[in-house]
Amino acid sequence: MTTTSGRRTMPTIEHKLNITEEEVPEHIRRLAQEQGECPRSKDAVIEQFRNYILEHNECQPHRSDAKYLEKFLRARYWKIENSYKLLCSYYKFREQNKSFYEKVRPLDLRHVGQSDILTVTPYRDQHGHRILIYRFGLWRPNRVTVDDIFRATIVLQELGSLEPISQIVGGVGIFDLKDLGLEHILHLSPSVAQKMIALLVTSMPIRTSALHIVNQNWLFNAAFKIFKPFLNAAMREKLYIHGSDMTSLHKHINPEHLPKRYGGLHEDYSYTLWLDMLKEQCSGNSVQKDMEQLGFIFD
Repeated sequence: MTTTSGRRTMPTIEHKLNITEEEVPEHIRRLAQEQGECPRSKDAVIEQFRNYILEHNECQPHRSDAKYLEKFLRARYWKIENSYKLLCSYYKFREQNKSFYEKVRPLDLRHVGQSDILTVTPYRDQHGHRILIYRFGLWRPNRVTVDDIFRATIVLQELGSLEPISQIVGGVGIFDLKDLGLEHILHLSPSVAQKMIALLVTSMPIRTSALHIVNQNWLFNAAFKIFKPFLNAAMREKLYIHGSDMTSLHKHINPEHLPKRYGGLHEDYSYTLWLDMLKEQCSGNSVQKDMEQLGFIFD
């Protein structure tokens, strides 16, 4: 969008979930079909998936309706066996990390948002991805626990998995390591690394299409050694290390869809704005009910 003087202005940004199928643009519908989604046979494949779950009985999902099962199928390109592995991995992660879900009040995570450690963009990049941004250099472990970072991440991931657009295209992550220090590395145990990879790669019904590392310093090598064993070959191919060269990042994400700090056009948008959205827009609606079924509390 440009003004009469020729200067570029940004459209009004709204924190809003796109939770209806009607909001999926035509070009993303075509992408869905390229990924194996066929409108004519979709219901039949979902029913096959439902029967596969019952036959194998390795995990017991809390829901088996079409809308719920569809996001696992989309995350694994409508391959039933792979979708089932994801479903079981998701429920195994939930069982092993109950404290990240049960009795968690998302609106009580405001202190994480106020620290600016992480957020998700309210806009999408040129491919339809939302961008999950971590700024670990701002993390103060004595104020925000590792578990609270996980809880805040899971809230974002679960909300994103409700969006058909995000189910189809996935998301991308930016790990901004500016000012990463020893106090941070000391908290990055193999267990923490394994859980982070589970959230971003193996155990959530939303794909991470790419991970971008920016502004890393000499401590990055130490941190990467902790994460590397948990990255499979496919994920390593989606990992891009840019340093402070934002033109390298721009080869993947158009500057029109990035914050100014990464050579883009947008302001920074706090995680707390998503919490405001939850409080103001989702009270009593299907989003809140979906989240409550997972164990989250809104009161």
